[in-house]
Amino acid sequence: MSKNAVIIVAGGHGSRFGSTVPKQFLELHGLPVLMHTINAFASAGIPSLQIVLVLPSDQWDYWASLVQRYGFSTAVSLAPGGATRFLSVRNGLAVVDPGTDGVIAVHDGVRPLVTRQLISRAFSEAAALGSAIPAVEVTDTIRMLQPNGSSVTVPRSSLRAVQTPQAFRAHDLRQAYGREPESSFTDDASVMEAAGHTMHLIEGEPTNIKITHPHDLSIASLLLNNL
Repeated sequence: MSKNAVIIVAGGHGSRFGSTVPKQFLELHGLPVLMHTINAFASAGIPSLQIVLVLPSDQWDYWASLVQRYGFSTAVSLAPGGATRFLSVRNGLAVVDPGTDGVIAVHDGVRPLVTRQLISRAFSEAAALGSAIPAVEVTDTIRMLQPNGSSVTVPRSSLRAVQTPQAFRAHDLRQAYGREPESSFTDDASVMEAAGHTMHLIEGEPTNIKITHPHDLSIASLLLNNL
């Protein structure tokens, strides 16, 4: 049976959120946001799944205190956060069991509402096709700024908003992250594309929101009431 892994990246310090407590540790329905995220993967039924949690090393003691306070028992392997997301994922890959030969997914720690169904679909599609990138249709009108200060409408039918988990065959992801980081690397899909791989989009979930601002936490609370 193939071994699989997920790297959950939670490297924030709460600066954009405006909180003294990093947003991944804020409480949501009785648990820190990050524990909801971890539990989603632990309960998704992915065979031989290793959960790697990437956190800034100065947050490890605080995480340990939360684990004790909430009686959190899901096993995770810790990896230190890097100065960029690329470096954080690379650090996470270094902690993944070298024998992992199936699929490795990368997920934002502050997307706690990801469903078991999306996780399962991402892993199965990546195993079959090499990659699986959740994406949803763009519903707002999008305008692109021009050098002269004007703007033009971009046809939204050809646009998709990308989410996580982004899943890939383990060998391919390791190989892609062996290169040097570039400013164009905004997510794992962009790293894989630069390494010559084709990205396959799968249907994402509108409820799979990323908690970035305080109102996102309120929205997540409302959504949890209906999930």
